[in-house]
Amino acid sequence: MYEIIFNLHSFLAYIVLAILGIALINAILGLTGKKDFTLEKDFRISLFALILSHLQLLVGLVLYFVSARGFSAIQEFGMGGLTSAARLLAVEHPFINILALVFITIGWSKHKNLMEASRKFKTIAIFYGIGLLLILSRLPWSQWF
Repeated sequence: MYEIIFNLHSFLAYIVLAILGIALINAILGLTGKKDFTLEKDFRISLFALILSHLQLLVGLVLYFVSARGFSAIQEFGMGGLTSAARLLAVEHPFINILALVFITIGWSKHKNLMEASRKFKTIAIFYGIGLLLILSRLPWSQWF
């Protein structure tokens, strides 16, 4: 069971990073190009990024509680007994990624209340950009390459 969840979390991470990047680039291009915010494209890209990010968080939380690298590592070794790599997986990665999802969710919620396309694009660009940067800052890169 652990392997399935781990592989899903790892595979979904690539998709989430790609769609968040697409949503960010789309918002920047819409803002700089002074384009209209359309439901067919811009709304759906941003929504898809939000949904996939939240799905990734749910899979990650399940993995965190069934993995020996997550919550059980803290219980077994305590915070002082974790190596830097273990601390990344058990503390920093989950905390920063939850924070990133908070920013992405705030950006989504704020953009819905705005009427001007430029302000919608700007809000998505700022909040999704902060979320993406936070996610990239705490990825376990050593496991990816």
